[in-house]
Amino acid sequence: MQESLFIRGLSGEKKLRGEISVNTAKNAVLKAMTASVLFEDEVTLIDVPNIEDVHRMAELLNNLGVEVKEEGRSLSITTKPDISTNLNTEISERLRTSIVLVGPLLSRFGNVSFPHPGGCVIGARPIDFFLEGFEKFGAEITHDNDRYEIKAKGGKLKGADIFFKSQTHTGTETMMMTAVLADGKTTLKNCATEPEIKDLADFLNLCGANITGAGTSTIEIEGGDLLRTNGKEHRVIPDRIETGSFLILGALCADELTINNCNPAHVEVLIEILRRSGVSIQTEVDKIIIKNNGAIKNKSFTSTDVKTHEYPGFPTDLQAPMVVYLTQVTGESLVHETIFEGRLNYTTDLARMGADITMWDAHRVEIKGPTPLTGRTLGSPDLRAGLAFVIAASVAKGNSLINNVYYIDRGYEHIETRLAKLGLDITRTNRTE
Repeated sequence: MQESLFIRGLSGEKKLRGEISVNTAKNAVLKAMTASVLFEDEVTLIDVPNIEDVHRMAELLNNLGVEVKEEGRSLSITTKPDISTNLNTEISERLRTSIVLVGPLLSRFGNVSFPHPGGCVIGARPIDFFLEGFEKFGAEITHDNDRYEIKAKGGKLKGADIFFKSQTHTGTETMMMTAVLADGKTTLKNCATEPEIKDLADFLNLCGANITGAGTSTIEIEGGDLLRTNGKEHRVIPDRIETGSFLILGALCADELTINNCNPAHVEVLIEILRRSGVSIQTEVDKIIIKNNGAIKNKSFTSTDVKTHEYPGFPTDLQAPMVVYLTQVTGESLVHETIFEGRLNYTTDLARMGADITMWDAHRVEIKGPTPLTGRTLGSPDLRAGLAFVIAASVAKGNSLINNVYYIDRGYEHIETRLAKLGLDITRTNRTE
């Protein structure tokens, strides 16, 4: 039965208070899970979030014959030499990150078969640059019956020079992992620079890889042998998108809030915008603190533009929560979504709640605020917009019911339990409307 979230709104009052901890980064955990294919011994990931995307990746690996053992919040993953390299269609179509697994499988085993990957419906997400990259490594690609078949010529990939026509987070990580076992040197240019990429490279280097430049626009990889952890465990970095989501919620709904286990440097652009709008924010090494927020009455922007951009710019994954924030501050704001052309469609539901939002085109919306929001029944269209609806419902007057909570569960662990501890009236229910 489909589950929903019931939220009794705060009518714009800043009543939440307390502490909330950020989990390890969803995207970093998923990439580390795919990287386990490059290892000849067991890979142990610790403090892994209990979210749907992790479960789906574990399911996908298990389906191939990879042994994935879950013990509390730890995952132990062992890849044997005789696993299948045919990715399950049903699982792959529900998990966009399945495309990342193709690179390590191809690099180690010389062949792989997979369907077009799925995930959130937030606009066109072509895989051309993945396929072009694999071809540059010396792979041959055929496409038949809705599946791609890729084989390395001679059974082994060769080092390549790859220039990304646009910065791509998953593309950078996939090609970096593909190069780890390829013969010779690989150079990647115009790489994405997200902190998750450096975190992955640091882990791989610790286990025998030879990667330099991760976190910059140029990455070089000297291919080598299978990697070994030799018993070392890996804990990925904190989730910067979860950090930003909680920070926006706190700015709107909390008098005092401490966000623990985070890296403030990873959300610096968001902190700067919120501070300019009047939110009192303090930062420490691994925490962000909002204090005396209830005393701020007149936040204001003056023709402020928020433009999504590759790291360290404003993250596309925080665009939807930020739009909710902008509905509650004084002034006119323009949000320009530069990454995905379908990612602003959720704003029609915010308008139904009372937001003054005009969509100029598929990439731009104008928001006039402040406008009071009223609770509604909403359906989560994707992971990040679903969380934005949780924030909007928290601000609103009256009750809201958010359906399709599965999307939210893909990236946020037990969201209702964690927010209820801050004082929000939020419960999970089987009721839908």
